[in-house]
Amino acid sequence: MLTRRKLICTLLLSLAFLNPALAKTYALTDTVVGSSFYNFFEWEAIDDPTHGRVNYVDEQTSRALNLTFASPDSFILRTDFENVLDPNGPGRNSVRIRSVNTYTSHVAVFDVRHMPQGCSTWPAIWETKESDWPVGGEIDIVEGVNDQVPNAATVHTSPGCVMPADRAQTGTSAQLDCNTEVNENAGCSVSFQSPSTPNSYGPPFNANGGGWYAIERSDSFIKIFFWPRNDDSVPREVSTGARRVNPDGWGTPAAFFPSTSSCDLAEHFEENNIIINLTLCGDFAGAVYPASGCPGTCVDFVNNNPSAFQDAFFDFSSIRVYQ
Repeated sequence: MLTRRKLICTLLLSLAFLNPALAKTYALTDTVVGSSFYNFFEWEAIDDPTHGRVNYVDEQTSRALNLTFASPDSFILRTDFENVLDPNGPGRNSVRIRSVNTYTSHVAVFDVRHMPQGCSTWPAIWETKESDWPVGGEIDIVEGVNDQVPNAATVHTSPGCVMPADRAQTGTSAQLDCNTEVNENAGCSVSFQSPSTPNSYGPPFNANGGGWYAIERSDSFIKIFFWPRNDDSVPREVSTGARRVNPDGWGTPAAFFPSTSSCDLAEHFEENNIIINLTLCGDFAGAVYPASGCPGTCVDFVNNNPSAFQDAFFDFSSIRVYQ
């Protein structure tokens, strides 16, 4: 005869089996470590759509120039740091990669040891559908410029998506309208300014040995999480790369973008690729360069100071995607 407690547990398990959404867990579908980055991503040797002073190279060139290289537990993506540039020639060699697979509802965890730093740098980890931008939506998970802390997570959409001012997040909201046509495509950004998200970007992030960023996307919400490397609160399933994760147990996210009557996320987001890139100057880093405490002009700095980019690299321990 079942006890009352066992009966309740059995009922809950049965409900979860019949409707997996009730369990709110995600199963591991992609593990990206070391050389597997070369299979998971494709290289985008394109003109920089954000008008940066970079020359995005193809995979073969990035390998030959050591702009990307892998070891069993590391993948490096960087910009050139050896050559003075011709002011009338192409920009500094750099890399932009896009996942082969696309995702709708999912969780992605990025274990990052080091991110690009230095004046003029504009690194990003993000998701979008490039062929249908901005209709397909854009989610910036990691983004910043010119070593200006902290990290910011931002959503960009077609018209008709406005976030509520009061929502459950540890970060601080800026603009609430996600429409790319508003305020020169500022998007609805959340700054990771809180005691629970220190060292979220740039030199402080690197000095602390990096950390974990995670996104959970569903039709009901988008959540962005961050844990510094030495954070005792990082969920064990995140730090160990578990085969299943339940973000409901991860606490309050750094950034929270809910689906509401003022923004139906299902109408504004399609299947997205994961994109990682490092540009220099451009529409963002270049625009705020004079106010960032950096020397001279942005383009001149990039052209004439190759050694300034020795620390302009990503070091990924892993990426894990759950669905």
